[in-house]
Amino acid sequence: MQYRTLGRTGVQVSALALGAMNFGAIGRTTQEEATAIVDAALEGGVNLIDTADHYGGGESETMVGKAIAGRRDDIVLATKAGLPMGEERNHRGGSRRWLVAALEGSLRRLGVDHVDLYQIHRWDPATGDEETLSALTDLRRAGKIRYFGSSTFPAYRIVQAQWAARENHLGRYATEQPGYSILQRGIEAHVLPVAREYGLGVLAWSPLASGWLSGAVREGREVTTNRSTFMPRRFDTSIPSNRAKLEAVERLAEVADQAGLTMIQLALGFVTAHPAVTGALIGPRTPEHLRSQFAAADTVLPGDVLDAIDAIVPPGVDLAPDEKHDTPPSLLDPSLRRR
Repeated sequence: MQYRTLGRTGVQVSALALGAMNFGAIGRTTQEEATAIVDAALEGGVNLIDTADHYGGGESETMVGKAIAGRRDDIVLATKAGLPMGEERNHRGGSRRWLVAALEGSLRRLGVDHVDLYQIHRWDPATGDEETLSALTDLRRAGKIRYFGSSTFPAYRIVQAQWAARENHLGRYATEQPGYSILQRGIEAHVLPVAREYGLGVLAWSPLASGWLSGAVREGREVTTNRSTFMPRRFDTSIPSNRAKLEAVERLAEVADQAGLTMIQLALGFVTAHPAVTGALIGPRTPEHLRSQFAAADTVLPGDVLDAIDAIVPPGVDLAPDEKHDTPPSLLDPSLRRR
């Protein structure tokens, strides 16, 4: 396992980190399976576990808490807040009122007295940066979090938050967690350069593109991945963007075969090769999935393989831009771009 410094924090984290979104109902993963995955991950050298209050309405955090009981100090523990937790309108977002309450709930479910990294799950347009950053700064001073970061923020919001922190003498985001894969490379044009400029640690989610790069999705083969059961549109190959992804996957499979790699090794090796990326978040549903992903723990892609990937999916290109989660609101809501 490779280890890298998380931004400017000085904390060393594994290049493959364990994402726990699939723990519980989302991935149909039992507590026994979740504990087995955590056991195997730690044994394999993973030292960062990432979850969120939103995953299963807190179920993932509860399962992570049980799985790490008795070995908290060996783990860099990360969670997130901001996405809705129920129907109550104030149980979401980046306000001080909610973040203080949300963190208390996360600590209770995780069974710990602090988390190492607390992340804002999505930028909240309704809340000013100063409000969110001041709350996070106070939570850090109280010892309940060690560092805080953003997740899936547009590049301009990352810059704005850094400016707001400096202007108001507040703590700043130390990390960013963006979606990134061979099939979705848009952040190379804006988010990753900004992250490097500000010295942010980058933890990339969905490096296997929701299973598209796992080897399970191929031409002429029925798609039976767990993700396809509740996100069928993402795998409907009659949709042009999905057709483009499938065509790219077939060409990438040839590159992997010629290099003597699995598709998983190719996909994870690509993400961790970028100099702005600290680590890739893998989200196995079973111990078997984890073992197949661990094969990429020491994968270093040579230049000719990276060149071949660039020829299939050019740098900075998203093959499915409609699936992005960091799109500025004005591009999604016509009323925001019309007087």
